[in-house]
Amino acid sequence: MHPGCCWLAVPILIITLHPSEMRHFGDTHYAPVEESAFYKRSLARHHHRHKHKHEELDPTFFADRPIYVNLKDGMTFIDRDFGEPSKVGKDWINMSNDQVGELKDKKHQHWPIKREAVIEGDLVLGGLMMVHERSDNMTCGPVMPQGGVQALETMLYTLDYINNKLKLIPGVVLGAHILDDCDKDTYGLEMAVDFIKGSISNIDDAEYACNATAVRKVISGVVGAASSVTSVQVANLLRLFKIPQVSFFSTSPELSNKARFEYFTRTIPSDLHQVRAMVEIVKKLGWSYVSIIYEESSYGIKAFEELEALLARNGICIAVKEKLVKDSGVADERAYDEIVQKLLTKPRARGAIIFGSDQEVAGVMRAVERGNATSSFSWVGSDGWSARSLVSEGNERAVEGTISVQPQANDVKGFKEYFLGLNVKNNKRNPWFVEFWEDHFQCRYPGSPRTPYNGQYSHTCSGLERLTDNNTEFERQLQFVSDAVMAFAYAIRDMHGAVCAGRPGLCDAMRPASGADLLRYLRKVNFIGLSEDEFHFDSNGDGPARYNILHFKQVTRGVYRWENVGQYLDGELQLNLDKIQFKWGERRPPESVCSAECELGQAKQYVEGESCCWHCFNCTQYEIRSPYVETACMVCPRGTLPDPTRTQCRQIPEAYLRPDSAWAIGAMSFSSVGILLTAFVCGVWVRHSSTPVVRASGRELSYVLLAGILMCYLVTFALVFRPTDILCSIQRFGTGFCFTVVYAALLTKTNRISRIFNASKHSAKRPILISPSSQLAICAALVSIQVLIVVVWMIVAPARAMFHYPTREDNMLVCDSYVDASYMIAFFYPIVLILVCTVYAVLTRKIPEAFNESKHIGFTMYTTCVIWLAFVPLYFGTASHVPLRVTSMAVTISLSASVTLICLFSPKFYIPDDCV
Repeated sequence: MHPGCCWLAVPILIITLHPSEMRHFGDTHYAPVEESAFYKRSLARHHHRHKHKHEELDPTFFADRPIYVNLKDGMTFIDRDFGEPSKVGKDWINMSNDQVGELKDKKHQHWPIKREAVIEGDLVLGGLMMVHERSDNMTCGPVMPQGGVQALETMLYTLDYINNKLKLIPGVVLGAHILDDCDKDTYGLEMAVDFIKGSISNIDDAEYACNATAVRKVISGVVGAASSVTSVQVANLLRLFKIPQVSFFSTSPELSNKARFEYFTRTIPSDLHQVRAMVEIVKKLGWSYVSIIYEESSYGIKAFEELEALLARNGICIAVKEKLVKDSGVADERAYDEIVQKLLTKPRARGAIIFGSDQEVAGVMRAVERGNATSSFSWVGSDGWSARSLVSEGNERAVEGTISVQPQANDVKGFKEYFLGLNVKNNKRNPWFVEFWEDHFQCRYPGSPRTPYNGQYSHTCSGLERLTDNNTEFERQLQFVSDAVMAFAYAIRDMHGAVCAGRPGLCDAMRPASGADLLRYLRKVNFIGLSEDEFHFDSNGDGPARYNILHFKQVTRGVYRWENVGQYLDGELQLNLDKIQFKWGERRPPESVCSAECELGQAKQYVEGESCCWHCFNCTQYEIRSPYVETACMVCPRGTLPDPTRTQCRQIPEAYLRPDSAWAIGAMSFSSVGILLTAFVCGVWVRHSSTPVVRASGRELSYVLLAGILMCYLVTFALVFRPTDILCSIQRFGTGFCFTVVYAALLTKTNRISRIFNASKHSAKRPILISPSSQLAICAALVSIQVLIVVVWMIVAPARAMFHYPTREDNMLVCDSYVDASYMIAFFYPIVLILVCTVYAVLTRKIPEAFNESKHIGFTMYTTCVIWLAFVPLYFGTASHVPLRVTSMAVTISLSASVTLICLFSPKFYIPDDCV
């Protein structure tokens, strides 16, 4: 800090500048014993601001500003405003070195000492680094080696490269003014006021203005801050003074809103892409029920909002959502323990997403260790704590198995060698390097001020210690720091080339550089950085969305390491699951679901208020889980049964009276024998057609009768083949028709005998219509009635094949007439003919021997009646067994034909006296 500036009045706030450390002149250290001029001016300004009367100023008002100690004379300040002790006042105390050490160490009331890294240049870039960690008890915590000191050194190294090697801007040297924000938004905002001093041209109150020797150069742009919450605060301030800002670690989606943060850009991508990558990881692991812990800051809250919406769209439920308190004394061990206990209330949510910074996440991991819950969770982490030793060191068992997302970054070329070559003697430009050295080697450097953290070191640093590969861990994302500096350099180069016409050095148009113009050039840069990656800003002023997927695993017993296991590029996740080990020897992802998937044949009943939690209940024997509604079972339609997985209804194989079945073979065998016998009889009848026996029995009607018998046997074959609409039509017509032909012929024959016999009793006149042609005509007329009945029936209700389900597990392919017994329509007329024939048979039973054929007809009809009396109840009684019904019909038809064939034709086969 320049010694000339002490207070600055701006429209936003009043800032008190920090005093320097102890003054010494010669070998003696001095401290004022009365109120210093600094105290008096501060008191006056305090009264002016609060507009009340002079009163004693509370010492805590300046608690973290000057170094002071309570002596017997009251508050004593080390005032940096004056060059010599004589100007201060009346008495000065000569203090020994021991007294000075005591004054410095007393309660660390000087902590933190405000320091700044200043590199002279023609154009100056501000730097806001989190050199120290955040602390809830003090303004600043311990030094942060990776994200703090290494980030600062990366900025310095990149400036050296630009100025000395690249020489990007002719005749122009870039300088730096770097401050520490202690990873705290309020403190970072206070530090950022230094960057706007050169931008203020008018100060109303001369009392608070800097003197002439305090004029500093205008800050052209600011590199930083690291955390999103600090960047939000700083961006609001810098926007008022049109100072471009490029952050390297701030990832909050909020910062992409250029209506609010017009002068903010960043080299790192927005968390919006990171959130998408994390959800893709959760999906890849098969998790549907996860917990979320997020930091209570702009960084965490905005990411959580995006995460919550994206998880919901992907059907992933949140079991527990907890905030990590930031910058508050509330966030003690008990607060972290409570978070872990809440996570444990949902034991099935093994997967947990943590969106936070390393300090907060480290507190969670320590709580997991204390709660013996190291095996209860698998973490998906954000870039805020990914690969940070602060989180993993000492908490290895809790962190083991973590999969984290980190913006893709390569090593900054040459930086590792540069950093390992630094020591406390050759690195004077970094005012925090001694503190880093003490923390790194756990020693106290001679002459260094005491801090709340170096007092525990028991031995003294020699300054000869060395940074090596083995004892130094590097921040993985230093590329973004380097790219931020390079972006400014290339923007200044482009602006210089445009407004200075390529002349070396700064022209008047860039004294100072316009922030609005510089921002315009900044957003258009495209370059190859020190990491050898091409860089450019997207339309929102964010860095390219490229991520590495890191995994913390135990490589050997007791040895843990972060390893790269994948990438997320252009919205696509590439994750090598073979490299992932969640716990030692466990490569399979832990199950993180509220309820296990229901087993086969089960449906879900959701728990009220939980979209990922349910109970399973069994579907019944003939039900499957509905493919449309997972909470309901669906009855399989008739003719189908649930498949083995109980997810779909499978068609039951169709069944019908197959030709190769026992029933069909028996029926066809019987019919075949009948066909052979019929053919044999017909052959004999044809051969002996002129004999008296054949002629007396009515040769023409006998042939009709044999034809009807043959059709009866043939119908069996139509009954046993696979039903089709055509075959069903043939069956419907043929079964009744063949019977009609047989019994129409028998009726015609018995009627002829009856009429002849009755006529002979009354006269010798021959009855009419007894000639062969008349008999055929009568028979045809009787058959035509059956044809008419069947034709009308076929027109009214066409025959068709259909599936029939006599039982729940049957799927019978049958003709429709078999199902509803409508086949009896086809048999109604033949049965009438049978009854009439039977009546005629009874009436002609006493005719003379010459007409004894009537006796055979009578026996045939009696037997047929018995057969049909047996068939009718059998037919109706086999409604549930269609094959048996069909078989019984086929056998009945064949049996009736056989009775007719045997009873009417066998007695006439061998009559020696008449066969002449």
